[in-house]
Amino acid sequence: MSASSRPWLVRLTNVLVDYRGWWLSIALVTTLLAWGPASRLEFEQSIESLYAKDNARLSAWRDSKRLFGGDEFVVVAYTDPELFEPDGDKLSKAAVGRIEALAKKLTNVSGLQTDSFQHLAHALQAPFGRSLIRKLMEGVLVGTDGQTTAIFCRLEPESQAKISRSETYRLVREISDAQTLPTAVVGEPVQVHDMFRYVEEDGATLGFASAMLLMIVIFVLFRSLRWMVLPLLVVQVTLIWTKALLVLSGMQLSMVSSMLNSLVTIIGIATVMHITLRFRENRFDQEPTAALRQTMLELTVPIFWTIATTAAGFAALLSSRIAPVASFGIMMTLATMLVMVACAVVLPGGILIGETGRVPGKAPAEDWVTRALGRLTIWVEHRPLVVGSGMALLTAVCGAGLYFLKVETDFSKNFRASSPIVKSLDLFETRLGGAGTWEVNFPAPHELDPAFLVQVREFAAELRGLEDQQSPGRLTKVVVITDGLDVLSFLPLSWRLSALERMQPDFITSLYNADAGRMRVMLRARERQPSDTKLKLIADVEAAARKRFPEARATGLFVLLTYLIESLMDDQLGSFLIAAAAIVILMTIAYRNLTLGLILLIPNLFPIVLVIGTMGWIGLPVNLATAMIASVSMGLTVDSSIHYLAGYTAARRRGLSFSAALKSTHQGVGLALVFANVALVAGFSVLTLSHFIPLVYFGILVSVAMLGGLLGNLVLLPLLLRAVDRK
Repeated sequence: MSASSRPWLVRLTNVLVDYRGWWLSIALVTTLLAWGPASRLEFEQSIESLYAKDNARLSAWRDSKRLFGGDEFVVVAYTDPELFEPDGDKLSKAAVGRIEALAKKLTNVSGLQTDSFQHLAHALQAPFGRSLIRKLMEGVLVGTDGQTTAIFCRLEPESQAKISRSETYRLVREISDAQTLPTAVVGEPVQVHDMFRYVEEDGATLGFASAMLLMIVIFVLFRSLRWMVLPLLVVQVTLIWTKALLVLSGMQLSMVSSMLNSLVTIIGIATVMHITLRFRENRFDQEPTAALRQTMLELTVPIFWTIATTAAGFAALLSSRIAPVASFGIMMTLATMLVMVACAVVLPGGILIGETGRVPGKAPAEDWVTRALGRLTIWVEHRPLVVGSGMALLTAVCGAGLYFLKVETDFSKNFRASSPIVKSLDLFETRLGGAGTWEVNFPAPHELDPAFLVQVREFAAELRGLEDQQSPGRLTKVVVITDGLDVLSFLPLSWRLSALERMQPDFITSLYNADAGRMRVMLRARERQPSDTKLKLIADVEAAARKRFPEARATGLFVLLTYLIESLMDDQLGSFLIAAAAIVILMTIAYRNLTLGLILLIPNLFPIVLVIGTMGWIGLPVNLATAMIASVSMGLTVDSSIHYLAGYTAARRRGLSFSAALKSTHQGVGLALVFANVALVAGFSVLTLSHFIPLVYFGILVSVAMLGGLLGNLVLLPLLLRAVDRK
């Protein structure tokens, strides 16, 4: 359909071009006004938010926090060669002084429940039974080496704390760094905080570095300051508008939506790259204003459908029951639509104001790339069986990798080995046992009786059959209420309960809630172990518990972190299918041809199989940043297919033969796809410097997905068009 048959398109183009100065001014002013609100966008730093509200494991954890006060601990550990006196289980005076001095400093840290600190100096203060108490505390407050000790500091609920959790962790680390003996700070809440901190810090720093690298690459490609700045200006305007609207609507970024900047960059750069090359082509035989009008008449409709299908792909995430995933769908749908608005109001003025008559230059090796694309066209056209068989074989091989795909549950693998949290975990897990704290809880009588305690004691003995300090996939510590009661077995039960509460504050109340009639067994396991090992251990503990207590439930941050990726992936298949259906429907509407809508989907499935299958083959596990790679890839690669299809159909309408239309599209749209991918892959290479490993994976895998999409659109799509064109 020609521009003359779309009077609305001509009117829109004229309005945008004729009033380009006003539109650019409005864009810049609104961007400046939005800067303040956009800078206030915050991260939702909660693991709970990454689960569906009705998730059974999340409900169990919330119930545990309500019944037992939760297990959000900051643990400070160090190795003291003079911890015990040489001849027994008594702490040396120097060791007691060091423990109490450190504990006193920690009591001054706001955000910690100072009345519930647990440390060895307090636990071993009794004049008798120290060897039994030491055995009880082994793997918790003292290591099997007899030299490593720890102080457990329970965190105050965030709603009651006077300072932020991040400030509390900073103060604790400041104290530990000042210690004479090397001191480590661990705990699941600290790990979660570090995860969000790295994402936030690296997102800002690496985002800037990526933008600078992109500008350099684009400048090398076109040797023009104007065309170097314009793509990044569109991206930044879009991001500021999007973030400001998110703040005004009360939304927050989450771990899932940390990809916002990267994805908007991809969409914005790819869109402007098509406009750049088409404007350059039209500029050779037209003056600047006429060339821009012609470019807009040719590309507005393809860009609209590109944006619409990309937005629909992300909108499919609204079907997710996990709030951050659904909100990420809203964010990306909004941001994608704003890319189109930013292009409309920024580019006409940016391209024409102060135009000196110089067009974007040719990129290095552009002629060679153009010739190569032409040869690729001939190869695809004349060897369809070879090309089709090769693509089918590659897809099959990559698809087989799906069977080897694993989920990463070792939370420490999210950080580089040199990071403080990993070093602390190493010290803790090699000397004090597992850093993963969790529980299994079950109904209990409102008043303890000997018969019930026998059941608990037998259950603890069964769990200790799963206990091994050295073996991965085993429990490293089991703490049950009978452990403490048996130390004082010579006393009546009520006296033992009172004595234990005095000796170790919160010992009884942290394990038994008489009013609610619920008891728990505290467990420790190694954080640094494979996913299948963790999952089997949790399943074994639950099975053992339910044999005696059918209503038993395993929970804790260790459990939530283990099932976190599974939670994020839980409804991704449904979202992916909705996205695929939306793309087919929109393309069928756009081209009034169901067959074209369906074949457009195939080259966009190819990079997904390529990426996920390759992950399986090379043993790259699914982590926080790659859990939604299928949905994200679909949204990123579909725009290339639409631009290619638009270029091809336009060439056929001009009367070109199939071969000529294919070659024209390859050397026009295909060239833009190559340049956009070169620039974006170079920009995303910066993410490999992140401290947060999932961001490294994200940068690599998105680059692979874009290159896979390029291969699908330049090889597979022409092959499919060849079959359709005959009809």
